[in-house]
Amino acid sequence: MHKITLTALTVMCALSFFVGISTNANAELWELIVISEVDKGAIYQGESVKIKGKIVDHAYEPIRGAEVQVRTGTDTIKTFTDPYGKFTAEFKDFKKTPGTYKINIVATWYEMMGLTSMEFQVKGEVTPISALQEKLSTEQARKYLGSKETDFEKDPIGQTLFKYYHKLLVELIEEKSKLREPIKDQIYLEEQRTIAENIRKEKLIESKVGAGIYEGYFYDSYIQSLNPEIRETIASQMNFTKNMFKEAQMIQDEIIASGGTFEEARKAYLDKISISKKELEKFNEENSEEIPEKNQDEKESERIEEVQNEDKDSQNDE
Repeated sequence: MHKITLTALTVMCALSFFVGISTNANAELWELIVISEVDKGAIYQGESVKIKGKIVDHAYEPIRGAEVQVRTGTDTIKTFTDPYGKFTAEFKDFKKTPGTYKINIVATWYEMMGLTSMEFQVKGEVTPISALQEKLSTEQARKYLGSKETDFEKDPIGQTLFKYYHKLLVELIEEKSKLREPIKDQIYLEEQRTIAENIRKEKLIESKVGAGIYEGYFYDSYIQSLNPEIRETIASQMNFTKNMFKEAQMIQDEIIASGGTFEEARKAYLDKISISKKELEKFNEENSEEIPEKNQDEKESERIEEVQNEDKDSQNDE
């Protein structure tokens, strides 16, 4: 008797086991098979998420015209398969908070259905602004942000959620305001630099020729206004100064470019523009050789003129 009872129990347990397997298998075994992949497993904020896939039956025959819904978060794309059972979907400019996101794909064809899911990542740093934007992008957030507080007078939970999402909105506005402050300061500094540069240019024009100006209309006018007797000497001196500063600047730039320190470059610059007394005397001698001869000619002319005047005076006296 006990043997019969044990045998019966064993058979019932075995049947229950196989029935359980059969039931679970039917629950998970969809009529359609969804084969899919995401173009990039990881993207940056603002990039597009591209999905492609294929819908087939259990004989691996493509299903043409199947409806496919691709969903991630609150975003859904609806599309259909082509004659080869293929489909594509794209979430453009995906600007969600950095993190891992799940994509669910549901395919239907007449009364048959298929389902699959996969994940992708959004790279980047989670900032206070991006975190707040993510919380305020849900359907629930939009619902309470677009409502009035009086709409939830008899709904304590609704009042709590209304205050919660409006508080998040205020925080988002404050964070964006903080972000704009450095931009305002930068704009102000750029404006001040522009004003200072314009004033500097105006002053240069007003002062005509100044230190460091060795060309242009005002320079030419200045040179032409000089006494012809000293014009060439002054022009030579100014050209000498200009060339000396140019060479000093080139030496300084070369030292810095070759890895030298600023102090070394500055010392070389100052050494170059420093003129010794000997060099200055040599320059003056080279550029003033014609002046004594010119002065001698002038003296001779003056002497001849004096003699002629003396002769005229003598004739008048006679």
